[in-house]
Amino acid sequence: MTQRPDILCIGSVLWDVIGRSDRHMKPGSDVPGHITRLPGGVALNIAMTLARFDLRPAVLSVVGRDPEGEELVLACNRLGLQTDHLYRSDDLPTDQYMAIEGANGLIAAIADAHSLEQAGDKILRPLIDGPLGFVEAPFPGTVALDGNLTESLLDQIARHPAFAAADMRIAPASPGKAERLLPFLRAARGVLYVNLEEAGLLCQTSFTNAPQAGAALIERGASRALVTDGGNVTCDATKDGILAERPPEVMVTRVTGAGDTFMAAHIASELRGANREVALHRALATAAAYVAGGPGT
Repeated sequence: MTQRPDILCIGSVLWDVIGRSDRHMKPGSDVPGHITRLPGGVALNIAMTLARFDLRPAVLSVVGRDPEGEELVLACNRLGLQTDHLYRSDDLPTDQYMAIEGANGLIAAIADAHSLEQAGDKILRPLIDGPLGFVEAPFPGTVALDGNLTESLLDQIARHPAFAAADMRIAPASPGKAERLLPFLRAARGVLYVNLEEAGLLCQTSFTNAPQAGAALIERGASRALVTDGGNVTCDATKDGILAERPPEVMVTRVTGAGDTFMAAHIASELRGANREVALHRALATAAAYVAGGPGT
């Protein structure tokens, strides 16, 4: 029998195809580098980091029954993730993400999460019809949710009784999908993990620093918001006040997945009883180690 998971990670589970070069790049650049394929997607990145902290995450998403999907599920199992509750589709292909990174950061990326969007609420069946939870007996644990779901499904989750007892932790997946999190602002539900640009999109303005953005999100209805700003100050904002800390200075060797690593490390610290100050410090240290090329633990 599969052990009950410590946390549910709901959203994108796919293959990351990342091209990296140690040279500065601009649109149209054609440079030497390395291309890798590895398990990815926001929900899966969070789950993989949580597993490295010796937690038992389960992923809820859609994965095709194509060869790419079979290989991805095997990879997830090897990483210690629970895949029993994945929606496996005969018709939808396994999603993928492609990014180009240079010495000057992320150059461009395309997320093909169309299967996740088309699967819709089918991925939530284990939380609504069991075995993880039911409408009348909702899942009582932590849920990490990503904005690769459609806005209508995210709105449904923000109000659905099956999530009434959950500790919701939510990330937008990318600036282009930040506004999909508006239902959680309106419902004052969950903890938002956003970067400075995403905070601006949610508030329909721009900010000069993370504490300013965090305060604005709380004013607009967020119950709690963690706002990152690359190597600048990060904040944890609630109605009780704003904590702020600058991340460690490191040599940046990768950026894809850094925000997911920060979020997972923060959740893991709080699940183990860390207070807000300690959890923020540990999450920043973990994300710094990740972007410097380490495992992010």
